Amino acid sequence: MREKNALIENLITSGYLKSPEVIRAMQEVERTNFLSNEFISEAYIDRPLPIGEMQTISAPHMVAIMCEEAQLKHGQKVLEIGAGSGYHACIVSTITGKNVFTIERHERLADTARSNLREAGCTKVQVHVGDGTLGYPEESPFERIIVTAAAPDIPKPLVEQLALGGKLLIPVGSRHSQELLRLTKIDEDDVEKERLGGCVFVPLIGEYGWKD
Repeated sequence: MREKNALIENLITSGYLKSPEVIRAMQEVERTNFLSNEFISEAYIDRPLPIGEMQTISAPHMVAIMCEEAQLKHGQKVLEIGAGSGYHACIVSTITGKNVFTIERHERLADTARSNLREAGCTKVQVHVGDGTLGYPEESPFERIIVTAAAPDIPKPLVEQLALGGKLLIPVGSRHSQELLRLTKIDEDDVEKERLGGCVFVPLIGEYGWKD
């Protein structure tokens, strides 16, 4: 508990954590529930950690950035691309209080994420296996779409599945260096794009992403 409190205080002091909703969610959700035993002792060190399949759980400061920049609020319908360990989706559902739909291409990771979410008592996350670049049209439109992997360009299906006034957060660039973008859907033919700074994520693999 002391390590988690120190981490959260540091994220607040550093300006990564700002809103009461995101701070509360990061206080409530235990990162230890989303790591293998090998890495539990490092849960509250601010860095990414391996979760298998050459994927990582994001560093806490990046989770804070994504949630803050997505401007998450209670009641929003959210799609996440890249379930990973399930940690980020659990944070999001704690903020919104609604079902979060998250897509993971690795079936083993999806199974682990479901198990982690059950262990954490997080009941409002649905984990689906598939190509995240195609989104999840069955439940669209979404008020927020958060992509936790790096794309070479913005996948068209994700923009199409965004509600009017909705926001899409996505890292775009090369496999090794990206810029975090926030798109706001003005109408069916127009989006506003904001550049939020540099970042590094694992590649987004799929029809509208990188090829495996």
